[in-house]
Amino acid sequence: MWQETLLLLKSSAEALCTELEALDEEAWWLPTDFFGWTAWDEIAHLCYFDEAALLAIQNEAAFRRHADDLLELMVQGQPISAVARLHFHRLSPSALCARWRDRFGQLLAHLATLDPKDRLPWYGPSMSALSFATARMMETWAHGQDIYDRLGYVRPASAALKPIAHLGVSTFAWTFRNRQLEVPSQAPFVALQGPAQASWLWGDPAARDRIEGEALDFCLVVTQRRHWQDTALKVTGGVAQSWMNIAQCFAGPPADPPRPGLRRYHPRWQASARPGLVGL
Repeated sequence: MWQETLLLLKSSAEALCTELEALDEEAWWLPTDFFGWTAWDEIAHLCYFDEAALLAIQNEAAFRRHADDLLELMVQGQPISAVARLHFHRLSPSALCARWRDRFGQLLAHLATLDPKDRLPWYGPSMSALSFATARMMETWAHGQDIYDRLGYVRPASAALKPIAHLGVSTFAWTFRNRQLEVPSQAPFVALQGPAQASWLWGDPAARDRIEGEALDFCLVVTQRRHWQDTALKVTGGVAQSWMNIAQCFAGPPADPPRPGLRRYHPRWQASARPGLVGL
């Protein structure tokens, strides 16, 4: 599991980086549907937090100081996109991409020296190294999706979806607590179809509340890249619908998913779009 997760993180980052290296300058500055971020913003965000992840592994005290400083900026109303822009504003797209490739390479090398159960500090509760690596893969996948959507690229389902989906399921209770809402007594049963007809199941099959469909759709929802009503997911029961309306598998304050109809692009609906890389 541990080595597989690291390999999936590596392939996800490298495939996105390789795709970006082929873009012309203009494409880097096209606004995406993710709050108008450009591809430059998306990669600056990934690079900023991969550098923070390296700091968390190498020097916990320094990471804690960094986290406190970042929280103070957030309290002052500084958006996270502005923090990353200020940090990397001197870098051209090609230089930023090269820096990110270097940083995620270093991160992978350091993660490989850890036991998957080792605890690492992060923003909020500490995380196991396995969860830490999965979270970085989720972030890479989600921000890559924004870029792919803007460019009209199709990204086929891959093995990377399973750990992302697991992260989505495991953050069920946290999603409600993060909004200071009562956590439902029973989580919905989740039955997803992965690539090559794989079947991935979580929860009690006898549960009344259920979420069924493609893993790709579920991952798009829990990373807030789609509203669940713009997918083919079958969502049964009030708890399941309440969860899908606010699902959030990433750290930070409560965030709202895109409104229904806002991000309707999907490979099934735009089959003529340019095919993307399977590694993502």
